[in-house]
Amino acid sequence: MKVVQADKSYTFGPGSTLLFPKNQLSAVIKQPKDGVPYKALVVGLFVDRLKSYYAKNPPDKSKAADHSVRIYDKQPLLESFFASMTPYFDLEQKLPETVAALKMEEAISILRFIDPGVDGCLSDFAEPGKINLVEFMEKHYMFNMSVEKFAYLTGRSRSTFIRDFLKAFGETPQQWLTQQRLKLAHFRLAEQQKKPSDLYLEIGFENLSHFSYAFKKQFGYPPSEVVARQL
Repeated sequence: MKVVQADKSYTFGPGSTLLFPKNQLSAVIKQPKDGVPYKALVVGLFVDRLKSYYAKNPPDKSKAADHSVRIYDKQPLLESFFASMTPYFDLEQKLPETVAALKMEEAISILRFIDPGVDGCLSDFAEPGKINLVEFMEKHYMFNMSVEKFAYLTGRSRSTFIRDFLKAFGETPQQWLTQQRLKLAHFRLAEQQKKPSDLYLEIGFENLSHFSYAFKKQFGYPPSEVVARQL
């Protein structure tokens, strides 16, 4: 699994465990390897569950909020937790809420035990404040998100975001995002010898055919032609 962020990327193999703090923009690219299909177990620690947990188990306030991706080595408690979750996928009916609540409490308790600083991340319930729109968009334009999500992360309503965006960039968010992503794609194809199939997800396109169509419409030739020039 390759995780691409604005200024860093990670590659994880079998047995890796990582924790994504909220509001972290990442492109997650999942690929099989050596004929073995990709498989992962994802647990969402949503705000309502975290608030309920910390209402009963006060956080350690001495720890500052840390919103970096946290990577954990193999640990018996984590391995036991994930192993206990696997049989639930064979259920024919929905997992009972009481059981789900217990498993989430178990997950949070394990994280607090193995990572004393995790409270600063998990118990931070602050909403994003209004930030510099230009700086944020120029750093995060390659992430495939809705306008509503970009607005939320810059501390704006959808209408205010669009108004501020038009004022700053002189075009709509979708027009600007597509152009920036295609410029980045052209650079990576021409200068970094990337293959179209290796980069379209990293620059915000959902599928290869859409990327190829948009690229040819923008530049007048397909991405494969850029690759061929480098050979």
